[in-house]
Amino acid sequence: MSVLPAPYFHDEEAAYAKLESVVWPNGPACPHCGGVERIGKLKGGATRIGVYKCYQCRKQFTVKVGTVFESSHVPLYKWFQACYLLCSSKKGISSHQLHRVLEVTYKTAWFMTHRLREAMKTLGFEPMGGQGATVEADETYFGEKEVKTSNGKRGPANKRCVVALVERGGNVRSFHVARATKQGVRDILKANVDPATCLNTDESRLYKEVGQEFAGHATVNHSAKEYVRGDAYTNTIEGYFSIFKRGMNGIYQHCAEKHLHRYLAEFDFRYNERKVDDSERTEAALKGIVGKRLTYRRSNQEQGIVCRAQLDTLYIDG
Repeated sequence: MSVLPAPYFHDEEAAYAKLESVVWPNGPACPHCGGVERIGKLKGGATRIGVYKCYQCRKQFTVKVGTVFESSHVPLYKWFQACYLLCSSKKGISSHQLHRVLEVTYKTAWFMTHRLREAMKTLGFEPMGGQGATVEADETYFGEKEVKTSNGKRGPANKRCVVALVERGGNVRSFHVARATKQGVRDILKANVDPATCLNTDESRLYKEVGQEFAGHATVNHSAKEYVRGDAYTNTIEGYFSIFKRGMNGIYQHCAEKHLHRYLAEFDFRYNERKVDDSERTEAALKGIVGKRLTYRRSNQEQGIVCRAQLDTLYIDG
């Protein structure tokens, strides 16, 4: 039984009512035809909870249709519990822990967490920064690639690479890339950062040329143990990487490389919603469930590793 006080964490009817208030703030809308008129709620002892009928297209639906919860046989209140636990745990919560807490199978808990990570993913990015703003950029390496390079050497060449951007006082965006190259880093920066921004990086040669395309480019020399020089530092992005690595190494431990972008979306979401409480963060995640149903059918693209703009390697049914 849930120890969370809100009724929608342990009562199915209350859970449906809560989800309807989040997904349909202006009243029920048919996910099949888009109609908002001539919609009635079905009643009766044999009727499932939360079933509506659209008398324009003559189809039945619930608030779960067209969301990451569609076709799930897990009670909705358990989905709310899982979402709260995932949103309130700073470094994440493992599927094994969820399967014990929610009393579902491990496979179910794993699928639930991936659906919720999909809900956390942000669609449609506005440029970061702007005049007077500072964006820090850096890359980090962790774990081992599932397909290693042929030279057999150790080091960054055989580790998974994540490039991240963080606006001071604002949001973070992180990207899983096959290799950190000058061109790849430039493409990410140009697509995500306003050119009027001041860019802050370490001494890496990846940023030397692209830094000239922004209003300013300040660097610190970490190899010489220089970490702060006035307003020049990358401590904000290093702090994000610290949380990310603690979560990946201490909580999740085993993450298939093809799923890494979903874990990045999870850590990005929690960081970007850090200024609100756990309940508000959970509600923000629930607002992202529409149009993101996952089916996990395999595709030829599923093995590829690309930037965030091309990360939808698993099928998403709208």
